[in-house]
Amino acid sequence: MTDDADPGAEDPVATEATEGATDPLAWETLESTTDYDCPGFTVRRDEVRLPDSTETAFHSVENGDSVVILPFTEDGDVVLVEEWRQSVERVNRGLPAGNVEGDEPLVEAARRELAEETGYEAAAVEFLVAHEPSNGLLDATFHYFVAHGCEPTGQQDLDENESIRVTTARFDELRDAALGGGMRDGRSALGVLQYALRTE
Repeated sequence: MTDDADPGAEDPVATEATEGATDPLAWETLESTTDYDCPGFTVRRDEVRLPDSTETAFHSVENGDSVVILPFTEDGDVVLVEEWRQSVERVNRGLPAGNVEGDEPLVEAARRELAEETGYEAAAVEFLVAHEPSNGLLDATFHYFVAHGCEPTGQQDLDENESIRVTTARFDELRDAALGGGMRDGRSALGVLQYALRTE
């Protein structure tokens, strides 16, 4: 992991995407249109030609790049957010996360989202790993970062549709919850387990 370094050059997700374009399994996109657009995501319809020359339509969701932050305080606690999730109608406990804005460097996006959602700022931020959470449906990529030396330095700056409270937990409790199914948020559980594999 590299302190405050942009991971783009070594991102295996980017490498895999480039290699996939020349694979004999690749589909040819003939035309793309937007079926539905709303704040947060877009539903895209592609007219495609399959390897056997069949032509058909395929729908997917455009959600872009996001950052997910595993933030540690000086005392070793992890800063978490508890947020209402309307899709499952419950409060979700997880890691701070959010979308990358335009051409914003990933490290800057991680620092910004941490500050906006929690009011904490980090002394150092390191890239951990990147994953595509559901690439049969979404084009989204989650870029994970570990933040060290986090301290509360300001107020939250939430979007109008965010209902968030800030809490903390010990990392071993989060690891056990992720392993045992007690952390329902898959995006957060993946980050916790990736870090545990690298450090324990």
